[in-house]
Amino acid sequence: METLACVKRVPDTGASIPLTDDERGIDTSTLGFTVSPHEECAVEEAVQQVEAHGGATTVLTLGPEVATEQLQTAVAREADKAVLLETDGSEWHPAATAKAIAAAVRAKSEDGAGFDLLLFGNEAADTEDHQVAVRVAHELDLPYVTAIKELDIENGTAVARREVSGGSEVYELDLPAVVAVKEGINSPRYPSMRSRMQAKKQPIERIEPERSDGDGGGLETIRLEAPAAGGGEAEILGEGPAAAPRVVDVLDDMGVL
Repeated sequence: METLACVKRVPDTGASIPLTDDERGIDTSTLGFTVSPHEECAVEEAVQQVEAHGGATTVLTLGPEVATEQLQTAVAREADKAVLLETDGSEWHPAATAKAIAAAVRAKSEDGAGFDLLLFGNEAADTEDHQVAVRVAHELDLPYVTAIKELDIENGTAVARREVSGGSEVYELDLPAVVAVKEGINSPRYPSMRSRMQAKKQPIERIEPERSDGDGGGLETIRLEAPAAGGGEAEILGEGPAAAPRVVDVLDDMGVL
């Protein structure tokens, strides 16, 4: 089985995000970068399916040269190959991103190196567009399902389970297929220092994606605004054993006792 996991380089989740002076972009000079938690699970799922059924896992991202860092992390997590759709670092709309990924997948298929399973995170941690995976599926005319928390492959069919209120939904998709997974479908492995060092030696295939003028999705960024910092209050209940009765009262008010 040939699996493909698509990831996106995003600022560290939970970090404070500074804006540029014109408030139309993010000041990345002091930020660390990672991949979205959903996409970490997509990489892990791609690797696990290959471990179960044989084949190879490829990880792909669209972004600037520095995005090789995220590809190397995926390789350290046992992905076999890495592909960078190299850009100048400017923001790509989901429509343009999907077309570039689909073109790369189509080219691989034409060269006899197609994929049986394309895995995405349910959404990116920065934009939360929920757009790229479904657009790739549409471009390639492949079956697609989203928000998946359990995935099995049986006789050329993907059996995917989605949690819903009061139960779950089960889908069967003929392969090849596109599946967007949610955090919690698995527990991503933590790469060792040795595997991280070895991953830096892994060759990365570079492809220059085409981007047409009409791939902006009809949207224009006018202004970004950082959300107001959440406030909080702390109440000191007392010191030492003398605080115990007050703690009991608070727990009782909360319905814990």
